[in-house]
Amino acid sequence: MADELSDDALLAAWRAGDRSAGGRLFDRYYQPVARFFANKLEGASEELIQRTFLACVEGLPKFLGKGSFRSYLFSIAYRQLCRHHRTRRGEQIDFGTVSAHDLGPTPSQVLAERDEQRLMLVALRRIPIDCQVALELLYWERMGTAEIAAVLDVPEGTIKSRLRRGRELLRAAIEGLAASPELAQSTLEDVDAWAQALRERVARERAKKDPPLE
Repeated sequence: MADELSDDALLAAWRAGDRSAGGRLFDRYYQPVARFFANKLEGASEELIQRTFLACVEGLPKFLGKGSFRSYLFSIAYRQLCRHHRTRRGEQIDFGTVSAHDLGPTPSQVLAERDEQRLMLVALRRIPIDCQVALELLYWERMGTAEIAAVLDVPEGTIKSRLRRGRELLRAAIEGLAASPELAQSTLEDVDAWAQALRERVARERAKKDPPLE
């Protein structure tokens, strides 16, 4: 079955002219790409999902297989996110210091069922975007540091430092935003579990929306 094939096998078939293999790759990664934009933008996420897949198709001849298809696709999503903010604001932005909260309103649909989940989503939007992206790729996409480095096109050591800083800033944001010390503590006790719950929540919500690209 096509769904059981690896990304590399589907990519090879797509390159050989099998358009259905490309469709299967897009089906496989539609929700992850949507999840990437979900907590960073209000209103423009659907457009950027479409732009990401279009850029993937246009750039495929230049993709030489260095790294995974997944890191290639998420690197495009990251560039689309950065381009969107820079175009909208008409200025250079330091994503190592500016947060999603600084750049726009909180998404109107907060995909959370528990207070801890909601707090974590809001706190992630309060840390620098580069730290938010690195943590969400770690927590939601289960990427290792090498793959995150490939997505963001920086050395692996930089990612390790960024993850450490991101965790520290996330903790501080959670403590500062929590309605009570008890809520902060329950959120911080098992960040990985809340991140996994959010990942599943976003996947369920995305499944209710329009079907993936064909």
